[in-house]
Amino acid sequence: MPYRVALYSHDTMGLGHMRRNLLLAQALRHSRLQAVVLMIAGAREASLLTTTAGVDCVALPSLWKDRGGQYHPRHLAVSLEELLALRARTAGAALEAFAPDVLIVDTVPRGALRELDPVLDSLRARGRTRLVLGLRDVLDEPATLQGEWARAQNQDAVRTYYHAIWVYGDPAVYDPVREYAFAPDVAAKVRYTGYLDQRARLTFARRGDKDPVAALGWSGGRLALCLVGGGQDGAELAEAFVAADLPPDTNGLLVTGPCMPAGVRRRLVRSVASDPCRRVVSFAHEPTRLVRRADRVVAMGGYNTVYEVLSFDKPALIVPRVKPRREQLIRAERLQALGLVDVLHPEALSAAALSTWLARERAPGRPARERIDFNGLSRIPQLLEELLGIRPPLRPRRRVRAEVYHAA
Repeated sequence: MPYRVALYSHDTMGLGHMRRNLLLAQALRHSRLQAVVLMIAGAREASLLTTTAGVDCVALPSLWKDRGGQYHPRHLAVSLEELLALRARTAGAALEAFAPDVLIVDTVPRGALRELDPVLDSLRARGRTRLVLGLRDVLDEPATLQGEWARAQNQDAVRTYYHAIWVYGDPAVYDPVREYAFAPDVAAKVRYTGYLDQRARLTFARRGDKDPVAALGWSGGRLALCLVGGGQDGAELAEAFVAADLPPDTNGLLVTGPCMPAGVRRRLVRSVASDPCRRVVSFAHEPTRLVRRADRVVAMGGYNTVYEVLSFDKPALIVPRVKPRREQLIRAERLQALGLVDVLHPEALSAAALSTWLARERAPGRPARERIDFNGLSRIPQLLEELLGIRPPLRPRRRVRAEVYHAA
């Protein structure tokens, strides 16, 4: 009987958590384990993404986080307390019925606002399910993250409930164990998977999809692509991009994301309506297809977007989010120090700044895949087998510093 894996993501801002979990689900489904995978996602947009046979999704009623970091119901006209209780009961019922061998929890050990506490207690009492905490490379600046984890007693939760921590990154770029001063017993549970090579999304994508660029009516020319994640807070970058000057023989495509306010999206569409070289679309089922075709990418600094760009070795200008978390800024600056991306602080954002970058010639360099570890999708099934006792433990990876590139 195939092993069962559940993946939880709280999804209170953008689509990054569920997209990462979907990629993990697809990799596990196509591994020799042929795992049966249930995603538990905190946003109804998950139903637009989950199309892989053997993978399905339960969508929780949605939360959203404002720029001050406060949580609110996204759609339902109920209190926050009612919504959290509904989400917890829904997740608990799904996991009780599915009875997974492994549950992988994305980023937040106790779930959004501790909504997983009753779920974790129930799973521990039944004793069937192995628990993994999945972490992206950067969570926030160390002082902020340590304070949040202390208040939420997250390290205690890891000690009590979790069998392993998988960091989807390379400690040569950013080492959460050191940066966030994990206690020794918590650090002992950490395994670094390496980054997730986003080119695999094309392997798992629906067959027969049309070329997304040709579908826009462009038969030639270079492509400048702007990605703002889910779009909830991407209006300023989007507006600067559609006002920027494009280099000769270049088309400009903006993907606003489904969470961008409708009024902002309509304004952007109107602003390019008379320009045959510019398009605005709200959603791309598989934006990786666009990244593969792009010649230049301007983007915010979310985990998936950045490593999609680096997986395809595309010149990228990252304009990171800096509130309510500084995660994107830290990631962008670390990668900039390695010579892998260019960075523009949002305070310096303007159409003129984007025009200058788009016109700049790029010096060739070594691909990111030769500089940092991108073997996460092949290593994660092995770690799962280790967790289930199917194979002996992998040897811990030695931490080395990535080579820092200094421009001439």
